[in-house]
Order: sequence, then structure tokens, then C-alpha cells
Amino acid sequence: MNKKVPLPELQNRMARFRSEMDATNPDWKLAVFFSKINQYYFTGTMQDGMLLISRDQDAQYWVRRSFERAVDESLFPNIKPMENYRDAAQCYGRFPAQVYLETETVPLAMLERLQKYFLFESYKSVEPYIAAVRAIKSPYELELMKASGRIHQKVLEERVPNVLREGMSEAELATQLYSILIEEGHHGTVRFGMFDTEMMLGHICFGKSSIYPSFFNGPGGNYGMGPAAPSFGSHENKLNKGDLVFIDIGCGVDGYHTDKTMTYMFGKALPQDIIKIHQKCVAIQNSAAEMLKPGAVPEEIYKTVLNSLDADFLRNFMGYGSRSVKFLGHGIGLLIDEFPVIAQGFRAPIQEGMVFALEPKKGVENIGMVGVENTFIVTENGGKCITGSHPGLIPVY
Repeated sequence: MNKKVPLPELQNRMARFRSEMDATNPDWKLAVFFSKINQYYFTGTMQDGMLLISRDQDAQYWVRRSFERAVDESLFPNIKPMENYRDAAQCYGRFPAQVYLETETVPLAMLERLQKYFLFESYKSVEPYIAAVRAIKSPYELELMKASGRIHQKVLEERVPNVLREGMSEAELATQLYSILIEEGHHGTVRFGMFDTEMMLGHICFGKSSIYPSFFNGPGGNYGMGPAAPSFGSHENKLNKGDLVFIDIGCGVDGYHTDKTMTYMFGKALPQDIIKIHQKCVAIQNSAAEMLKPGAVPEEIYKTVLNSLDADFLRNFMGYGSRSVKFLGHGIGLLIDEFPVIAQGFRAPIQEGMVFALEPKKGVENIGMVGVENTFIVTENGGKCITGSHPGLIPVY
């Protein structure tokens, strides 16, 4: 059954985007969206199509495939069929001289095809403005993220310990974990904004796998299936007594994600000094969460946390070796990796309704990645966790 995004929700998103463009780019005339994520945000469906949002006329959603599905799924009032850009050009008319495009996602070949029929002269990036709008979640969006968080908590805190068994491979665990997530209500995919990023679930690792080098811009890593599929669990890496199990996965409901990392001690406890490192990461998460209040500045949160850590702890903090990442957390919503980021350079104050995943972690030689990650809604009282409060290192003996 179709779960349609309510029309008032779609109208509110459109109005907020237009207000953002009016405030930041008063001379704007047209924004063109091709990415399926932004199509879904504004229309409630994602098709092979083109969404035109004009300052001076109603938005138009031109759909190549499937127009029938778009009409069935969406309450957006102005959906039109097209075979190619020529159809849209003949009906819409001439584009203004300058348009706003998703420059991070529109390929050059698509740009050239578009300019063949719409003779605009120049373009600017629309990404900063749509990111600012999407960063503030409505009550409707927050309810979907809370639902995702409940699934995340149940699966990682309650169900995974009953699945772990000696001798199983990372790939076996990943397969069973995916099935459990779907059973509990996960929407079946994990979406990222990072260019050309493929990921079924996330990082599912035994022992040192979680600090193995990875292209992924996050603290952890994993062996993967091999060079051609580096982002799934390994068939060869098997679970042994004494292993640290590290699971960093996304979950989602009706398009909206949460992010969570949970760790487990399999067969026996880790050394006490490793447990203390993990506990410090949990304390860092909790401290950073308290700072997630309207008006707080992401860069200042990042600096405050890092300045509180000594040189020894900073070694391999937020990564391992030379691969440490330069952030402490990130916005999340229709994508796992949204803006703003808890990092240097992000100086715009946080607003109520924003949602962040905080993930302080530290790589430990010959052990793996310890630490934690949970998803938090910004409130007047600080970040409200929606993915559970278990501190991790769940014993499975």
C-alpha cells in the first residue's frame, strides 16, 4: 500500500525552500532538481524525472518513467508526462539565463542534454539552500525517524546478541541482520550523499576488520567481500571467542534514516583498559549530546570536545592510523550523511528540529574499533536520543 506524504507537508517544504531562496538569492528565478532524494522530498515520489521550482509560477514535475506511478504515489498537484527534455521545453518555455542545479549530482552529459533544449547561459549550485531547508525536520519527519530509531534499538540491543555464534562469518551475520531489520520494519536500503557510495547496511565487523582501511569517510572500516565489493561483510573473517564485534549500520522508515553503532564482547570480556577507552567514548557522546541545543555552533562543539582530550587519547580517535576523520557527528535524514556536520567550518547555529548522529570512536591496535553512535534530535534541553541508551560492549558469553 502506498504511504503518501501529506499534501500540507509537501506544501510546507516548497514554501520553506522558496523562502530560503528569496532570503539568500533574491534574484533567483528557477531551481531544477534531478536527484531522486530531492524529488521525493518535494513530491513524495522518486522517478526518472525533473522538478522545476520557479519563483514566479507553480512548480512542475516532469516525469519520464513512471508517470503512472508518480500520479499513483504522489499528492503533488502538477505532475506532467514527458518522453524527453524537448517535451518539457515546448510546454514550459525558455529557461532564465541562470538556473540553480544540483551540481554535486548532475553529470556533465545530463547538463549538456538539458542545455540542448533549455538555452540557459550559466548555473549555480542549489545544494547549500536545499540542505539548509532539509536540515530542519518537521513533526511528520521526526515521527518517521523515531520509528526508525525504535527498530534500530530493538535490533542492535535485543536481537543481535541472540544471533551471534562462534564460527559464523561477517557475511552470515550481515545476511541475518538484514533479514531481521526488514522483519522489524526497515525500508530496505541505506542512502548516502557521498559521491558514488554503495552500501547495503554499513560496517559489520569482527575483531581487527573494523580498523581495516576503507574508502568510506567514517571512523571505522571493514574487510568487505574484496576489492570489487568492499562494503559488505567478509566470508573469510569468522567470529572467535574474545572478538570485539562492531556493527555500524543505518536503518530507515519511509525514507528517513537513523544511524547507530553497537559493540559486543563475544565469548569473554575485553581487557579492562580497552573497556575504559570505550567508556570514555560513551562519555564524550553524552557530553556532546548535552550541547545539541538551539543556538549552539557545531564548530564550537567539535572544538570543545577535542580540546578536552589528551594527546594519547587523540591518537587513533575517530579512526585508525592516518585515516582519522575530522568530524564528531553529522546531520541525518533522507540521507545518512546530511548537513550540518559537527566539525570545523560549520558556524551556522543549530536549530530546533535538526537531527544529528554523534559517533565518538577510537581504533585500538589488534582489537578493533570501540566507541558508540546514536541519533539525537535537537531540543531546548539538549539532544534527545531516539536510538536507545545502551552504552555498548554488550557481553555475549
